[in-house]
Amino acid sequence: MHTALFTIPLWLDLTAVAIGAIQGAMFSGRLKEHRIDLLGVTIIGVVVGLGGGLLRDLLLNVPLALIQTNWYLIVATVAAIIGMLLQRAFARLNPLIIALDAVTIGLFGAIGTTKALSVGVPVVPAVFVGVVAAVGGSILRDMMLNLPIALMHVGSLYAVAAGAGTILLVALAAAGIDITIAGLACVAVTTLIRLLAVRFGWSLPEQRAIGSWMRWRRA
Repeated sequence: MHTALFTIPLWLDLTAVAIGAIQGAMFSGRLKEHRIDLLGVTIIGVVVGLGGGLLRDLLLNVPLALIQTNWYLIVATVAAIIGMLLQRAFARLNPLIIALDAVTIGLFGAIGTTKALSVGVPVVPAVFVGVVAAVGGSILRDMMLNLPIALMHVGSLYAVAAGAGTILLVALAAAGIDITIAGLACVAVTTLIRLLAVRFGWSLPEQRAIGSWMRWRRA
């Protein structure tokens, strides 16, 4: 299924990158036990801001968006430095940062999925590309910091939220809905699920809980 690319203004894409970079720098700056220097904190922030788009373009074997213009690297670097220097100030704005992060996940998911569809990728791999684009920065961050990958923890519905949004996008696009409307629906659903998960503590069942339930059923 070929479809048009869900495009957003460059400034909005850069805003999403900046939010990711700020969060990445704040996250790594709080890990005192790792003793990360200032350059390391900045690099982690840049990776979080740009990682999803980088993995998306590598999977699709297309030119990397981040090297098509100066602004991606500049904005990610400046935002990471700001996140590092103003960590305490941003910590007080944590609810706002969480909300913006949820929107960012939706945007990256919508852009990744429609970019995959626009180059002829089948729908299931296109959803996968969208989810990777949405959570890729966090995956790279945890790998660089030698931490358990956050999206696999109980209580984290990053990938679930992104998956729900991108599946909806694919379904709407297949039904002939305008790609802009489908993309906005993807962003809205992803944001809503992520925020509700944070608000009410939603999570997938823990593996041990499933194992205990199966043993109880056999008893």
